[in-house]
Amino acid sequence: MNYLLFTLPNCSQCESLKKSLGESPLSGEEFNLVKPEGKKKLREYIKHIKRDDKGSVIIPTLMMLEEDEVKAVLNSAGEFENWLKSKD
Repeated sequence: MNYLLFTLPNCSQCESLKKSLGESPLSGEEFNLVKPEGKKKLREYIKHIKRDDKGSVIIPTLMMLEEDEVKAVLNSAGEFENWLKSKD
C-alpha cells in the first residue's frame, strides 16, 4: 500500500501528518497544493476528496492507495494513526 498526501505550506496539521507518515513503513508522494502539479494531481482524485461544510477541500488530505485504488481518505495524524492500528 502506498499514499498520496496533499498539503499546503505552513500548515501545522500537514506537518504533524508528515511526521506520522515518516515514522511509518509506508511510502508515497506529497503534493503541495500551491504548485500547479499538486493541483493537477488533486483533480485526478477529486471525487474522493472530503470537503468541509462550506465546500472547501479539507487539508491535509491523505489517500491510501492499493493498486491505484483509493482505500481510505484521511485528514489528520490521529485519523492516520487509528487507521494504521486497524490494519494490525
